[in-house]
Amino acid sequence: MGSQWNWVQPLWIVVVGAAGAAVGLLAIAKLLELVSPSTAAVARTTAKESRSQPLFPAVIGLGVVLILLSLFLPYGTFGDDIKMMKDTGLMMILVLSIILAVCSASVSIADEVDGRTALTVLSKPITRRQFIVGKLLGVLTPIVIFYIVMGALFLASTSFKVKFEAKENSLPPPKAAQCQAEMLQTVPALVLAFLETVVITSISVAVSTRLPMMPNMLICAVIYVVGHMTPLIVQSSIGKLPIVAFVGQFLATLLPVLEHFNIQAAIASGRDSVLTFMDWCVYIGWATLYCLLYTTMMLLLSLLMFEDRDLA
Repeated sequence: MGSQWNWVQPLWIVVVGAAGAAVGLLAIAKLLELVSPSTAAVARTTAKESRSQPLFPAVIGLGVVLILLSLFLPYGTFGDDIKMMKDTGLMMILVLSIILAVCSASVSIADEVDGRTALTVLSKPITRRQFIVGKLLGVLTPIVIFYIVMGALFLASTSFKVKFEAKENSLPPPKAAQCQAEMLQTVPALVLAFLETVVITSISVAVSTRLPMMPNMLICAVIYVVGHMTPLIVQSSIGKLPIVAFVGQFLATLLPVLEHFNIQAAIASGRDSVLTFMDWCVYIGWATLYCLLYTTMMLLLSLLMFEDRDLA
């Protein structure tokens, strides 16, 4: 294969990764059907409804267009266009996935409660706990599909960007190993972005048990901003008045510390390339544990808020 096609060779990683994620999603769905058929039925119906909403193909279409445009945009960074493309692309994928998650949660829970559809569903042999757990899993299903599609396209675009930048700067054609290295450095950021989306989705599900879409979007937007500022708030409160320190610690305890999932600064500065595979595994492992703990806490809150909700 000619050197101009070296960027295509590492794409087997994308194919294997996307196929593995799809198989994992199907395996989880089958396991859920064996463990709790009622919860699986709610999750399956919710996922189908979310995918059939016009927003789902619109968000994927917009993401595809923006990623393709990012390949050819001049960033004016004097050789750091690849880092800028990865930074902006990851932010775009994260924001679009959060919009999709919040809207899907509102439509599948808040609208069903207001429209008395939830009352019809719960008249069947389905408990409120199974209903909420199924809704959360159902809302997360199109999010997983979104990340599989966008992640595969984004990694392929990153590989092509290496070749494109070499041509634009009159450099020798990059080797396949260079393209593969840039792709692999992007994978941890995609995983962390997905974990952050899961946390926001769990919050959105909890809010949807009581409030409609617009307040839900506003609350999630505020939590997203403050969640990324939490470390700064805590640090700035050190040495201040006791009430200021208390507020900082209270926000850090109550709200998710979303900066745990943010490595855009490391990508922009190139520090992500110096971390080893084991370093990333340990970091992602702790981030996954934090995501699971906070999502579980939000799920319990959702159950408490929905348990005494009057659906009549």
